[in-house]
Amino acid sequence: MQSAPSANRVVEAQFVAAAAKLEQLPAPQLQEIAFAGRSNVGKSTLMNALMGRRRLVRTSSTPGCTRTISFFSARLSDETQAMFVDLPGYGYAQRSRDERRGWARLIEGYLLRRPCLRGVVLLIDARRDFESDDRLLLELLQRPSDVNRAAPATMLVATKLDEVPKSQQATRLRNLQQQANQRVLGLSALDQKSVASLWHHMSREWLLVPKADSKTESKSPNG
Repeated sequence: MQSAPSANRVVEAQFVAAAAKLEQLPAPQLQEIAFAGRSNVGKSTLMNALMGRRRLVRTSSTPGCTRTISFFSARLSDETQAMFVDLPGYGYAQRSRDERRGWARLIEGYLLRRPCLRGVVLLIDARRDFESDDRLLLELLQRPSDVNRAAPATMLVATKLDEVPKSQQATRLRNLQQQANQRVLGLSALDQKSVASLWHHMSREWLLVPKADSKTESKSPNG
């Protein structure tokens, strides 16, 4: 049986680039895992926890601060390499209509045109219901891509579960799963076991392939 990886299995992580427009996106290199969700849902906090860093991904208590798509490279202890992508939060009403439309075009363009996008972690607040903006993003991911690639996998994660009374957590997750019609993982970014469990699901379901595999293939007798 495969054991769940620890929360600090990233051995190297660094900021790569930030893009406010589609033409500013860095050239595709590594498989990418994007993190999406409403403003202030905890994307940055979770990404820092997954990468074992405290301040690599900028966090703020003010909703709507993330205005760019930010890219962070990560090398894992098994030599797997991936790019973690922080998408701007959506649903923040106090931004101007033009600004929110610009963010929507940026997010949609990335999700539909990025050739190396492997999976999307959609974060929802465990204290709130599954909302129309969340459903629209899932529907967007089901649309045919503008590039030749497989549809990215999706994973729903209910953050801030520790802020729900323990006696209500199981019921809350069941309700969210019924609303989304999809499995929802409960998580607290402050709980290492919870973060490690998410790592386990990401690795198992998205099959992150270590670099060493390419070396093995090159030594094949038929190569």
